[in-house]
Amino acid sequence: MEIESPSPDSKRVLIVLHQEHSTPGRVGRLLETLGYSLDARRPRFGDPLPETLRDHAGAIIFGGPMSANDGDDYVRREIDWINVALKEDKPFLGICLGAQMLARCLGHRVSPHPEGRVEIGYYPIAATEHGEKICAARFPDHVYHWHREGFECPRGATLLAEGADFETQAIKVGRAAYGFQFHPEVTYAMMCRWTCRGAERMGLPGARERREHLDGWFLHDQKVARWTSDFLACWLKAGETGGCAG
Repeated sequence: MEIESPSPDSKRVLIVLHQEHSTPGRVGRLLETLGYSLDARRPRFGDPLPETLRDHAGAIIFGGPMSANDGDDYVRREIDWINVALKEDKPFLGICLGAQMLARCLGHRVSPHPEGRVEIGYYPIAATEHGEKICAARFPDHVYHWHREGFECPRGATLLAEGADFETQAIKVGRAAYGFQFHPEVTYAMMCRWTCRGAERMGLPGARERREHLDGWFLHDQKVARWTSDFLACWLKAGETGGCAG
């Protein structure tokens, strides 16, 4: 794919995707609403990652069907590349696989649930005291998941939210690096695609039935959307002023 040359005066967010037709969903739309452009790259298909984030406002690594433990070169490159964001103290967000890559970058283990359980669908989570402080909107109490691996809170990270089967649901590292085990970017259309194409995964231990996914959208998504919008604005502000307090 053709990649624009970054401009020092542009408001660009690096978007790392893992499938040919993946999109940043709601998160991408909200970033554009906030006035940022999206620099989408797919290292799996040969796109390079920048040597510096000097010309980017921040970076997000999204999820994918692969594992942070896979031996593919692009997986290792992405994990190592996270050090660029951490060393430059730039806003970084890892979503699901991206959060697990952050944990691996910090030297922590990513592994399946010991009883083979998964989180596929909506599940309750509880924000910690730190999690309630990262933005003004209240942390959502149910969020959407699609994963079978997780990690414990890495040393040096701050736990922001906890769950039942996978205790670590959200972490913060340094001033502006975050990892979310859940998927705040998911739109209703994305959920419909995932639950059709990945229907067999809803038979795994702990997974929700497809109807529960769709019903959960109407029960919980308004809170998730409101929180995600507020979080993203605060997260990017941290790159300018040290804004996020969590």
